[in-house]
Amino acid sequence: MFRTLTAFIISYILALPAVAFDVTDMSDKERAIFRDEIRSYLMENPKVIMEAVAVLEQRQGQEQMQADIVLVTNNAEQIFNDGYSFVGGNPEGDITLVEFVDYRCGYCKKAHGEVTKLLKTDGNIRIILKEFPILGEQSLLASRFAIATKQISGAQAYKGIADALMTFEGEINMRNLRRLASTFGLDADGIEAQMDSPEVMQEIAQTRTLAQQLQISGTPTFIMQDELLRGYLPYDQMKELIDAKRG
Repeated sequence: MFRTLTAFIISYILALPAVAFDVTDMSDKERAIFRDEIRSYLMENPKVIMEAVAVLEQRQGQEQMQADIVLVTNNAEQIFNDGYSFVGGNPEGDITLVEFVDYRCGYCKKAHGEVTKLLKTDGNIRIILKEFPILGEQSLLASRFAIATKQISGAQAYKGIADALMTFEGEINMRNLRRLASTFGLDADGIEAQMDSPEVMQEIAQTRTLAQQLQISGTPTFIMQDELLRGYLPYDQMKELIDAKRG
């Protein structure tokens, strides 16, 4: 990072209108003198470093955003129409929000309340949930249980279980999961039997493959229309982004 920043600062200074020569034409002695002058200038004008950092971060952010748009475009069918992920909110909404979740992720739990508030205050959002268990065996067990619930009992039952798992603070084991199923009046035996099915494991594997293709390594990760949003976002920021998407 330091070398990148140093090179960028030099190019930043050389880009100023007052400079009109080619460093590559310098002799070794002239280049050494030039570097000493650059150092002296930066020591006397440290704010230039901060200005260069700001420009560098802006450029890197723009480059990442453009790269993410390409990733989303190339994987749009699997992201938005995979045929198995839960679709809620307003299925005909003008904004689609996709979330990759792990039930053991603290920031996913924090984001859950923000997303719930967003869906309540804005009735024109389509939400898609992607099961992405990456935080150990309990995460995987919870996802297998949630997906099996969806496959056995349908989308509405899945949403209730998913919400409950996201707010659950205890140890995730089969005893607690069976108790949770009974609380919702679901077939605990049928769900447990389904958890080891190829259909459940295939859904998890396909979502993991998609995450790799999108270069997603953490949760929560959101996709809003064509934009990848990596990490937790508070309600106000999500609302601002949605308003911007709508123009």
